[in-house]
Amino acid sequence: MIPGDAAHPGETIQQVGERTDRVLGRVAPFLDEGDVVLVAHGHVLRVLTTRWLRLVPADGRLFRLDTGTMSTLGTVHDEPVIATWNVPPTS
Repeated sequence: MIPGDAAHPGETIQQVGERTDRVLGRVAPFLDEGDVVLVAHGHVLRVLTTRWLRLVPADGRLFRLDTGTMSTLGTVHDEPVIATWNVPPTS
């Protein structure tokens, strides 16, 4: 459980995984037409990446994601992959 007070207890990692699964389901139809851009906080993006890769949400702890970086998820031979990860902005 993510720490919080009684009024704002936070989500479990499983709930974050379910939320990112819903996001991936919503954007899936648009991927047939081209790229989709998602912007979020690093923690949820790490979980979203695990779900893209068909891993358990808790595996998001294995991915370092710095502030203000860009990552690209894609497929190779119809399998989900990380195409780029944690790329800093260019000047």
